[in-house]
Amino acid sequence: MEAVERIERALADVLTSVEASVETPGGPPGLASAMRYSVFPGGARIRPRLCLAVAEALGDDAPSITDAAAAAIELLHCASLVHDDLPCFDNAPTRRGKASVHRAYGERLAVLTGDALIVLAFQALAPTAAVKPARLAPLLTVVAQGVGSPNGIVAGQAWECEPSVGLSLYQRAKTGALFAAATAAGAAAAGADPAPWHALGELLGEAYQVADDIRDVAAEAEELGKPIGVDQLLGRPNAAGQLGLQGAMHRLQELVTAALASIPPCPGREGLRQHILAEAQGLLPRKLARPAA
Repeated sequence: MEAVERIERALADVLTSVEASVETPGGPPGLASAMRYSVFPGGARIRPRLCLAVAEALGDDAPSITDAAAAAIELLHCASLVHDDLPCFDNAPTRRGKASVHRAYGERLAVLTGDALIVLAFQALAPTAAVKPARLAPLLTVVAQGVGSPNGIVAGQAWECEPSVGLSLYQRAKTGALFAAATAAGAAAAGADPAPWHALGELLGEAYQVADDIRDVAAEAEELGKPIGVDQLLGRPNAAGQLGLQGAMHRLQELVTAALASIPPCPGREGLRQHILAEAQGLLPRKLARPAA
């Protein structure tokens, strides 16, 4: 609960800092409202909690930087959801159990909301320079790599515009990139070398995408808070569709096991391992979930 409270507070502070006030009057009220609507109430906050968990495993000696990094990761994730739901992509009517942003605010404002959240993510990182100047460059690098081209989440969305794409390549960009950014950012926020932490994030990102593919064919829409069967409808790569439901579940277990083995040496390694096991248990639809080992 403490991690969730940290993340919610950090997100609220960042959004408040750019909303219209006495100091910054005249901002478009619709945009401000749509940005807040897209961020709150949130989902599971899996990526920012992973960022915090890595930083804590490494000592978390600068919590304000960790909070900024976690907020940036979640803002980028929220931006990707807004764009993913647009009529030109999934045309999703709901997200997180309520109307998607383009349904609530219109398509034009939804496009701008996603854009504004991406920029806001980097604004959130800027104060890092005043706390630990040497940590800003690594943070900016890993976060930018997670969102941009050629391998970030924007590239993942762009792969949907290509005539064909392999499942693994698609999953690494569409989902794995931001998970890798989360683990690497957590390390960078704590003053550690982010490079050894990329593999953990990539494996967890692929595991999450496989689980999402399973949910897309085996969960109920009410459980997910969004439509199901979208991958099949749009002809997108799906692990459950290619490997079968049991094959996809076996692949998920392989990825979680590999992720646990990839955790670099650190003081809080066992705590991080337990965090990952708990997260993995919550990925499957309720009717398929099994106790974590």
